[in-house]
Formats: sequence, structure tokens, C-alpha cells
Amino acid sequence: MSRLITAITVFGLLASSQALHAEIVSKPVSYTHGDAAFEGYIAYNRALGDDQPTVVIVHDWDGLGEYERMRARMLAHEGYAAFAIDLFGEGVRPESIERRRELTGALYADRDRMRALIDSGMDAAFDQRATDIAEMVAIGYCFGGAVVLEMARAGLPLEGFVSFHGGLGTPEGQDYTDVQGELLILHGSNDAVAPMEDISSLADRLDADGVDYQIEIYGGARHAFTDWEAEDRYDPQADLKSWQALRTFLGDTLN
Repeated sequence: MSRLITAITVFGLLASSQALHAEIVSKPVSYTHGDAAFEGYIAYNRALGDDQPTVVIVHDWDGLGEYERMRARMLAHEGYAAFAIDLFGEGVRPESIERRRELTGALYADRDRMRALIDSGMDAAFDQRATDIAEMVAIGYCFGGAVVLEMARAGLPLEGFVSFHGGLGTPEGQDYTDVQGELLILHGSNDAVAPMEDISSLADRLDADGVDYQIEIYGGARHAFTDWEAEDRYDPQADLKSWQALRTFLGDTLN
């Protein structure tokens, strides 16, 4: 995928916003978990005042980077306050595959720590004047999509949970009986990391636990189909369609 096509796609996503002339504020937000420092990121339209409907973003396995910051700014142009939480720590943005596997593997293996880090990030999101605690949806990409499902199973009182090409497995001993909001699963049919068998298994679990959910499948799309930098996997049509699905979902749940 060429940089030109990627740039056109991003421009098209931004141009679809309803607040192109917004007074957008975006900045890093420092917070702590125990003695460790973390750095989130917030974007919002100052002209919309305080207590705006809010989207919490959970990063992929390479940490909170420009991708999540761009998505936050795109959401701010849509009229939402967006807060990206940090699960790795300030300055921890792994570049090697080995380090990414190490960091995510440690959190997959210790769900209590994962949930504690989520709680600290959510507390930081709650502390922002622009955000509305009562009107929140969480979204996540890849690793972040798996984390969003963990948030749903933990019973966080959010209006909705959205996974973009995320991990779909359910840890032993967990279920979806405590889910407080609707789920939206956006997934590619050719995802080798979380194949269609995982979609079927997840749907069976959600049906058994009486969860309100939607699943959209994008034919031929591979894992990480929204990642502009993944030239061999990025799928512009699936990216645009999934972003529109998110916009519709947010309009239904937050507005």
C-alpha cells in the first residue's frame, strides 16, 4: 500500500467528520499506577465544553503511538472526547517483535495486573474535564481489542465495547455474564491470528451469556487491516467500512 493511498484514505476519514472547523485540543496526559509512570493521550473539541461523550482507546502491542493519537484526533473531529490509555508505561514503546510478545504475554498471563492497569488508565480518563463518565465506549486494536473484551468481561460500566481485529479467546474461568454494554466485533475473514473459528466460538459464548452484540466480517481482510503502516495487511476498504461501523455504533450508544 503506497503512502499516497494511505494519506488519501486518512484524509477521507477525517473529511467525513462533522466538526471540521473544531477547536481541537490534543496532548499527552501523565498518570501513575503504583510507583510507575504512564502516559496517556487526550483529544477533544474545546468548543463542545465539558462532559463530552467519550471514547477510550486501547493500543496495539507496540504501545501507545502515533496511530492511537491519530485515531483520538479523528474522534475529536467527530465530536467525542477521546482518551488513549497506556498499558506498558511511559516511554515503553517496544520496536522488536520479541519485546512486544514479552510485554503482551506478561499481561495475558496475569489478568489481575491487566485489569489493574486498565483501572488506572480509566481513572486517568475520568479525571479529564472533557470526558463524561456516564457516556463512554471503549475501543481497541489487535492486542487492544483483546483488552477491550477483558474490560467487558470485568463488568466495566461502559455503554459499549468495540474490538478491531482483536484477539477473541476467553481465558479459562471467565465469561460474559457481567457485561454492562453492547459489543461490536469488527474482524477480517482472513485473520490468521484470530481465525473464523474464534468468531464462531465467541458468538456461542455471547449467545449463552445473553450479551447484546454485533459482528461485522470483512471478506478477505487480514489481521491488522486498519493499520496504515502494515502495507502487506492494510485493507483500505475494510478500514473505511469498519470506521463507519464505529461511527454508527457511537451514534447509537452515546448520542
